Amino acid sequence: MEYRQLGRSGLKVPALSFGTGTFGGTTEFFKQWGDTDVKEATRLVDICLWRLARPYLKWH
Repeated sequence: MEYRQLGRSGLKVPALSFGTGTFGGTTEFFKQWGDTDVKEATRLVDICLWRLARPYLKWH
């Protein structure tokens, strides 16, 4: 897995990630970013899982 430096924080984070901060955004902190409902969140997770599984299924 490839990691990258997160600004000047000293933290390293994966180059590829899936942010879910807006899923179920019920607090004011998360509502500022968005408030993805369950139906849309499920759709997005399904897409990501399919994209992860598809190369494996194709070659095995």
